Amino acid sequence: MTVSLCMIVKNEEEVLERCLSSAAELVDEIIIVDTGSEDDTPNIAKKFGSKLFSFAWIDDFAAARNYAFSLGTCEYLLWLDADDFITPESAESFRKLKADLERETPDIVQCPYEIVSDGKPVLKFMRERIVKRSAGFEWQGRVHECITPRGKIINSDFCVQHLGSSKPRGSRNLNIYRKWASEEALDGRNLFYYGRELYYNGFFEEAEKILEKMLGGDGWFVNKIEACLVLADTRRALKNNESAFFSLFESFRYGEPRAKICIKIAELYHETNRLNEAEYWYKAAMLCRDHSAEGDFEDDYARSLTPLLGLCRIAFERGDLKNSYEYHKQAEALFPNHPAVEYNRNYFLSHPVE
Repeated sequence: MTVSLCMIVKNEEEVLERCLSSAAELVDEIIIVDTGSEDDTPNIAKKFGSKLFSFAWIDDFAAARNYAFSLGTCEYLLWLDADDFITPESAESFRKLKADLERETPDIVQCPYEIVSDGKPVLKFMRERIVKRSAGFEWQGRVHECITPRGKIINSDFCVQHLGSSKPRGSRNLNIYRKWASEEALDGRNLFYYGRELYYNGFFEEAEKILEKMLGGDGWFVNKIEACLVLADTRRALKNNESAFFSLFESFRYGEPRAKICIKIAELYHETNRLNEAEYWYKAAMLCRDHSAEGDFEDDYARSLTPLLGLCRIAFERGDLKNSYEYHKQAEALFPNHPAVEYNRNYFLSHPVE
């Protein structure tokens, strides 16, 4: 079963070689669509035998990706971003997946996507990663583009890591959304992402209005849960903690509690010295399930390290050093090299618990 790697790039000389070095031997052809590079990106692409094409940038990521997909000639199409990476372990999973493609002939394959920071995965979720070319899938959305899954869908443990780069993006995404929203009504998914971009860029009043609009209309339940989380952060930025509480508890309308939501509730209680309530919600976070298979943006720390650190601190603030140390030991067993764990370790080494 043959696979085309289809990518869109612009000024990616810092990371493109890293990406292609991890992927080139796994695929049968590489399609690189350049949307206006002014650096050495095209030459790096050519080093790996890529078929290089140009596409005039029109503030529409889906349009560029659809052009890249139209150029693939293999039975299946794989997409990556230039700052993505495939580990050797995941490369072996991909080789096994190719055998699955031969046997299962799925229309679409969904795979884990890990966001990595400082060498550690901090967020993971499932993404549509490989599609059957003959099924005619199209990307949708000018930014935060996606493919709507349909047909025969299989899940794979082939994982792509998003390592990021130092390339500045500034307000690019927000500017695309502002223009898009001025031209037509956005659906629930894009209202969520628009509101999130507004929040990231510090436009808190606008973000609050857009996220409220999203929650008042139609939308995917996972996006609504995430919107509640971002809306809570927005309201906290506006110094309205009471409304932030309402946003977090509203998320329970759309699905069972998520660990990130429980952590935010715990932190709000903790900030106001309501330690019993904070303790309850930190413990609740550790009982939450992993919802990444449903499309959630999952933070593994939210079910383990973060609540343990919170419980360690609460016990310390109560003067209960024995339980504080016990929570530290649990965190240390899971994440011995995390800076917060090291800080606590140094404290307890200098202040032994009887």
